[in-house]
Order: sequence, then structure tokens, then C-alpha cells
Amino acid sequence: MNNLSKKNGEMKIPFLDVGATYNDLKQEIDETVQRVLDSAWYILGNELEIFEREFAEYCGVKYCIGVGSGLEALSLVLRAWGVKAGDEVIVPAHTFIATWLAVSHVGATPIPVEVDESSFNINPKLIEQAITKKTKAIIPVHLYGQSASMLEIKKIAAAFGINVLEDAAQSHGAKYGNKKTGSLGNAAAFSFYPGKNLGAFGDGGAITTNDKRLGETVRMLRNYGSKKKYIHGNIGYNSRLDEIQAAILRVKLRHLDSWNSQRRKIAEYYINNIKNEGIILPFWSGTNDHVFHLFVIKCMNRHNVEQQLTKAGIQTIIHYPVPPHKQDAYTAYNKIRLSITEHLSSQVLSLPMGPHLGIDAVKYICSVINSL
Repeated sequence: MNNLSKKNGEMKIPFLDVGATYNDLKQEIDETVQRVLDSAWYILGNELEIFEREFAEYCGVKYCIGVGSGLEALSLVLRAWGVKAGDEVIVPAHTFIATWLAVSHVGATPIPVEVDESSFNINPKLIEQAITKKTKAIIPVHLYGQSASMLEIKKIAAAFGINVLEDAAQSHGAKYGNKKTGSLGNAAAFSFYPGKNLGAFGDGGAITTNDKRLGETVRMLRNYGSKKKYIHGNIGYNSRLDEIQAAILRVKLRHLDSWNSQRRKIAEYYINNIKNEGIILPFWSGTNDHVFHLFVIKCMNRHNVEQQLTKAGIQTIIHYPVPPHKQDAYTAYNKIRLSITEHLSSQVLSLPMGPHLGIDAVKYICSVINSL
């Protein structure tokens, strides 16, 4: 497939062609959505039940609970574990702010730990020194699609009796050893935001776990604290993955592995063909530990690189220009010095990536970068 298009004689390559998956699967998705509409059952029905079963099997866990978003997936697990005001939760310093927000939503305090500069994931060697008597959980993020160092993280957590909640919002299908993300911690939270490797056509999320009690609690919490209609066992929320989104995700799930494989091929081409001394390429072992939700480079002169790529018709995005501890939402953290995270926020740049990005577009991107 070729993503090269011309407007007024200029090349245009979008960062991500979100509509391409729909165009590929249009007939199947249209029929699926029509089936749901015809059923007249739109919340907590058959489609969600089947998707939860299929996604649990895909991840290699016993239980999956569909919820309203990835942020709510994180928050609901923390609530189900009883994490509350006065507690602390360890989070990566470099991540999308949702990881921090989930901790704040339950009243607890996010404790940032620096990341490894090559993998972008939380540095397990720095976790233990951040643990206190107040620490109730660790949230490793599989950032940009690459699994965090879960073996080391789980060993530390086990030694201190702390739960591990995987933020798998960007890592659908990635593996750590022979196990998929979503099956590595005590629980995991996924996002199905449209731009994800497995994306819905709206917001959505899911929790995966092997813990039966946690699964039952989260099922109640997502549905007003109710297990039986109009009977409420706890103070719950309204956070349910709807039937249409669940049905669409069922269709897309069947293609996820092949899409991830294509993402890795694109990443491999980038890695082998970008030859610019001012560009630092992402670390990758070459295995299935990475599904390249994003392909993130580091630039010595990011503004110039970004400007030149834009001029050449290549859309890029910065993930993330302002780290959580420098956001207005977290003014209490603003004076904290997290040098690696701050350094990354000034250098990272995400190149176009997606399973429908054509080889001609990838070659063009590499040639432009190499000419800078």
C-alpha cells in the first residue's frame, strides 16, 4: 500500500492513516455494526461478552473486563485494590499523563521513577529506592509498544508485597519472553483509543487479569457497583465498553498479529536505512517484544528535523513534549529534577508508523532524513 499523495505538487505522508483499517475491513465491519444495531442490545450484551473471552484468550489470561477507556481501566484496578489517599504508587517519569492521572483519581500520590534512556521504559534499577511503607503498587508502562523489564520489576514487587499493574495501552500483542503483555503483572490496563494497534472507533479500554476476585470487583465497579440489576454492592462508576465497539474490536483482533508484523517490518527498514549522525534510533532486540505503536527517534536538533520533515510533507508528532512532572496539573512536582525525562522530552520525535504505511512512503521518509 502506498501512502504517498500529492497536493499542489508536494508529497503528503500522514503520521497515521486511522481510516485505513476501516477501508480494509469495510464490508465486515459494516455488517458487524449492522448486526449490533439490529439486535437492539447496545450495553453489556453478547458482543462484549464474546470479545472479553477472545481478548483474554489472546493475552493468555483468565479474565478480561471491557471498560470505557484506558484511563478508567487503570483507575478501576487501583480502586479495586483499595489504593486510596495517603498511599503511593510508583510510575514512570516519562509516559503519557494518564498513568499519573489514574493514581491521582483514587487520591493516591504518583511517585515518579526515571526511565532507561534507550528503551524509554521505567528503569527497574531505580524502583527499589522509591519504595516506602506507603507504596501500594507499581505501574510499569510498555511505552511505545515495547515491553518493560517485567522479570526484574516483578521480583522487586514480590519482595515488598506490592501489586504490579501493567499499563499496556500501547502494547497490544507485544511479548516478554513467551508471554504477551497483559499477562505479566497482577493486572493490566489496555486502551482501545482509535490510534492504538488495536483501536476502536471511539474510546474504550479493558482490564486483564488471572485474579478472579479482582475481575469480579472490577465488573461491579464498572457498572454502578452492581452485580444484579438495581442491587448495588459498592459505590461504582459508569465505565462500560459498548456493544458496537466490542463488535468492531472482535473483527480487528483477528488482524492484530499481522498488523504488528507489518509494523516491525517498517521499523526494521527505518533502523537499517536511516543513516544520519544527528539521529539516535530506538533500541530494539529484534524480537516480538516490540509492536511499534510508535517509532520514536531522538534528535540533536529536533526543531530543525521536525521543520524539515514538515516542509517535505511528512507529518511527525512529539510524544511527549512536556513531561507529567512539568504539567500545570502537577504543580507540586514542578521543581523536581528528572534529568533523563526532561532530556527525552526535548529530543524525542515520532515518525509515521502504521500497518498501512507503504514501502514507498517509508523509503521517502528515510531519504529525507538522510539528506538533512
